[in-house]
Amino acid sequence: MTSPPPVDGLLLGIETSCDETAAAVVTATGQVRSTVVSSQVDLHAAYGGVVPEIAGRAHLELLPAVLSAALEGAGLSRSAPGLAAVAATSGPGLIGSLLVGLSEAKALALAWEVPFVAVNHLEGHLFAALLDHSALDRPSLRWPVVVALVSGGHSLIVSMEGPGRYRLLGQTLDDAAGEAFDKVARFLGLGYPGGPAIEAAAAAGDPTAFPFPRALLADGLDLSFSGLKTAVLRAVEARPDASNEDVAASFQQAVVDVLVAKVVRGALEVGAGGLCLAGGVAANGPLRTAVLRAGGDLGIPVYLPSRAMCTDNASMIAAAGWWQLEHLGPSPLDTPADPNLHLRLLP
Repeated sequence: MTSPPPVDGLLLGIETSCDETAAAVVTATGQVRSTVVSSQVDLHAAYGGVVPEIAGRAHLELLPAVLSAALEGAGLSRSAPGLAAVAATSGPGLIGSLLVGLSEAKALALAWEVPFVAVNHLEGHLFAALLDHSALDRPSLRWPVVVALVSGGHSLIVSMEGPGRYRLLGQTLDDAAGEAFDKVARFLGLGYPGGPAIEAAAAAGDPTAFPFPRALLADGLDLSFSGLKTAVLRAVEARPDASNEDVAASFQQAVVDVLVAKVVRGALEVGAGGLCLAGGVAANGPLRTAVLRAGGDLGIPVYLPSRAMCTDNASMIAAAGWWQLEHLGPSPLDTPADPNLHLRLLP
């Protein structure tokens, strides 16, 4: 696996970091030939969150069919696909889930005699919106782009100075934004996953009904959502007659206010040429609207991923894999799964 990386062709991406079993075939120029995602939401809904053991076993059952569908959708056969490389998420994520996709990708790379690429899941999310907008190679794109990468497991403010070039501006000091959505939704009995449930309830609520705290709003670029989650609990205990809609709307508005303030502050700090959202929370409608408005106020473009690109998918893993293959080369076949893998940052 030491041959020079190809500059064209097709790459198969595999994503199994949490509870989405996904595969996609993407060209070197970022065209998505096929993308397949099999969700496990129904499996975990009864537990109010992802159960790692259930997720790992489901990946084992679902991945063969997902791979076959992705290859077939791209007009390829499993026996002789003619791929240039195979990429898979190596971390961060659930160790059992990561091992399923990573092991399959290594086996396929060996069988097909093509390079293997281990991809950081967070880096995949950073590629997602720009891939969606065909912006990665757009001459008009002015770096850096400040990204709010917000999901169930991570909340980061990142200065993306180019593909593969990242500076961490801020991060959550406790709960991730998506985790707070899930916990508040579970407390209110709104169901799982929490993000869509909160947004649906909030649509009929008053976002000013509860003056929930905006932690660290005017202080640096780090984030904190644990106190907000506790404030929701205390407010409902004090006002048991309060409507779920008002609580959800007020909670959601607090999260949006903090995220937008941090993105704007980061953009001003680094002289950003654009704003971007990434991760599952990026699908939230009020957040998307607020960031678009902030970009307009700053006079810079906003790159919003489609809602399909917000959730875990293999297209973003394949896109990040292409860049890594072409600039850093293939990954060793003994690359381990790392549930705590950090984003590779500039010195």
